[in-house]
Amino acid sequence: MRCAILGFVSGAVFLQTRAALPEPWHLLALALAALVLLLALRGPTRAALAGSLLGFCWAAMLAHAALSDELGTSDEGRDIELIGTVSNLPHDFGEGVRFQLDVDTVLTDTVRVPPKLALSWYGAGEQVRLRPGERWRLTVRLQRPHGNANPHGFDYEVWLLGQGVRATGYVRPGDGNRRVDEFVFSPAHLVERSRDLLRARIVDALAGKPYAGVIVALVVGDQRGIEQADWDVFNRTGISHLVAISGLHITMIAGLAAYAASSLWRRSFFTGAQLPLILPAQKVAALAGALAALLYVLLAGFGVPAQRTLYMLTVVAIALWCGRLASVSHVLSLALGLVVLLDPWCVLWPGFWLSFGAVGVILFVGAGRVGRVEQGWRGALRLAARTQYAVTLGLVPLTLLLFAQVSLIGPMANAVAIPVVSFVVTPLALAGSLLPAPLSTPVLLLAHLAIEWLAAALGWLAQLPLAVWSAPVPPPWLFLLALAGTVWMLAPRGWPLRWAGAVSWLPLLTLLPTAPQPGQFRVTAFDVGQGMALLIETAGHRLLYDTGPQYAATQNGATRVLLPYLRARGIHRLDALIVTHSDVDHAGGALTLLDAVQVDRMASSLGPRHPAVMKAKTHGRCAAGQRWEWDGIAFEMLQPAPASYDDAGLRANARSCTLRIAANGRAILLAADIEAAQEAQLLQTAPDKLRADVLLAPHHGSGTSSTPAFLDAVQPSIGVFQVGHRNRYKHPKKEVFARYGERGIRRLRTDESGALTFNFGKEIAVAEYRREHARYWYGR
Repeated sequence: MRCAILGFVSGAVFLQTRAALPEPWHLLALALAALVLLLALRGPTRAALAGSLLGFCWAAMLAHAALSDELGTSDEGRDIELIGTVSNLPHDFGEGVRFQLDVDTVLTDTVRVPPKLALSWYGAGEQVRLRPGERWRLTVRLQRPHGNANPHGFDYEVWLLGQGVRATGYVRPGDGNRRVDEFVFSPAHLVERSRDLLRARIVDALAGKPYAGVIVALVVGDQRGIEQADWDVFNRTGISHLVAISGLHITMIAGLAAYAASSLWRRSFFTGAQLPLILPAQKVAALAGALAALLYVLLAGFGVPAQRTLYMLTVVAIALWCGRLASVSHVLSLALGLVVLLDPWCVLWPGFWLSFGAVGVILFVGAGRVGRVEQGWRGALRLAARTQYAVTLGLVPLTLLLFAQVSLIGPMANAVAIPVVSFVVTPLALAGSLLPAPLSTPVLLLAHLAIEWLAAALGWLAQLPLAVWSAPVPPPWLFLLALAGTVWMLAPRGWPLRWAGAVSWLPLLTLLPTAPQPGQFRVTAFDVGQGMALLIETAGHRLLYDTGPQYAATQNGATRVLLPYLRARGIHRLDALIVTHSDVDHAGGALTLLDAVQVDRMASSLGPRHPAVMKAKTHGRCAAGQRWEWDGIAFEMLQPAPASYDDAGLRANARSCTLRIAANGRAILLAADIEAAQEAQLLQTAPDKLRADVLLAPHHGSGTSSTPAFLDAVQPSIGVFQVGHRNRYKHPKKEVFARYGERGIRRLRTDESGALTFNFGKEIAVAEYRREHARYWYGR
């Protein structure tokens, strides 16, 4: 059974790496092949092969079914009237409310709308209080699922697919938007409404408190209220797994429920009914524990760690009820199979691998080992320490693979945080959310005080110089080598040279970022939506050209795209940052980036009082004529003219820092947001310096840039348009995009190709992320 389940999971994982889904008749053939294997072979090999084929077929069938509901391209961007029910916890993000809507009725004719939508209602705020289970009549504008596509970035499109959401959009303002029903009953709506009520009680009781979001996360699993700065501390100290409804919390609640039920049942609830003679107390305890775990997991929003714990506890409860003790490995395998059976996309998220990886490590170091079992609190303390030690070591290779960093102070932080969060904060938070009003507030305040004290200690630990060890994401072979060494280190006592396993970590921990060869350079144009951000790398230097847009109050191009990429590459220092001008789609991530990455020098056309200028270690103005050379690569600033800073009425676009980079007869021209007037000026002042193989389309391909004369002077073979999907400016303009095509210029758009990578050597090699990393859900 265990081999079959592992095979099933591997088949589901393999499907998620495919560029296209197999045809239904191919799936039928594979299912028949699995049946033949079961009949023709014997042993674990048969089970693993048959399981992998069935896992692949099952995941593909669910993917076909999920992708069958789609919005027509002709219906994108049009007003659609519909009636639907709020199906999840709405999230107030400052500028409005985000929520999911189950569509009941489409009132607009000839429109096919998917059954589940992800919507934003801008400007709703306190005026519109959305609650789960409410039915609304709304006018919406929708689009097909689309997200930024970048190396090491979050894949929003597959996340939507796993949620069952096949269209996103926003609510149009108008008087026609109104509530139809206060509550539409269904078990799912009842659960979500209960979560909403508990969240509201906590938020009201802890109004204005800095860690109210953490208390909400521990009670109902909604982590969206936790500030990014707090997440940074939790990640650096390695305790982020506790700031949620984790397996440890669920097991604790299930154990308390089982103990209480068993105690009361043995005493027949202090009556003379002799209940244990009717049903053994052990079975009652198993049933009570499983039910308590189910209720808590429902409150948690059914995340993967919670699912894993629920299924494991359920299997144990069934085994106890039936009088058949199950081995730990069978329990873990069944939980693994059930999670992937119900959600084959869960294998794409770090929580899946960390959750089952941690339990696997505990199983490896604890099951079947021979030794004296110590009793009492000292024995329990030593066992907890050994377990923490094993999990910390066992997850190092996986943590570096997933996050490109590992917390060195994690064992110390967890030694304090686990008992505080699990046995103090979580019980108090649960009790405070359930107690009646006069008693709930003091209990919740006490829980908040405990987490506040803990956060203060964690904040101090997170500031230590060696709190975190960072390294680039390792290649697969290096990860497998380190994993094998870790297994060797955690082998039973008496295994020869266990310490030698640590040698396999040396290449993993000392891995350096890759760089171009001397005399060559690499340019990565990120898919940041409607904005601009490019990383230029030489053999020994790195320059970032713009920082992407501001998406929301705490979300920008740096948080979503640039920092995850730099962290995964092991890049923690930039030689230079150029912020071309003050428009928010270019400077939106500058402050965040300067906080997170060491930047030796910043150049920009920003004013002296701009926050990014004041934050920078050293700053200088961009000015035409500036030149420098790195590793044989020539950099030259062509715009703006120094005199332009004296013109207070000049628009920010007109001062865009325009940079030309050249080597080996190849060049790229980064034109930021210059417009026709600046293009004409360049034709007069630097006509011999405009020639380039690659042109970053000025102003994203707007109608006021890319004049015919400018394109004829640059003579690019490739034009790059950094634009947002279905952006409101309609960039690139059709006539401008056609102008590039008429000149035989290869046109690349980040909204269609994802991130673009150009390697400049004797030739120019181009890589499009959506093509190189093609997945079956892209564009669907």
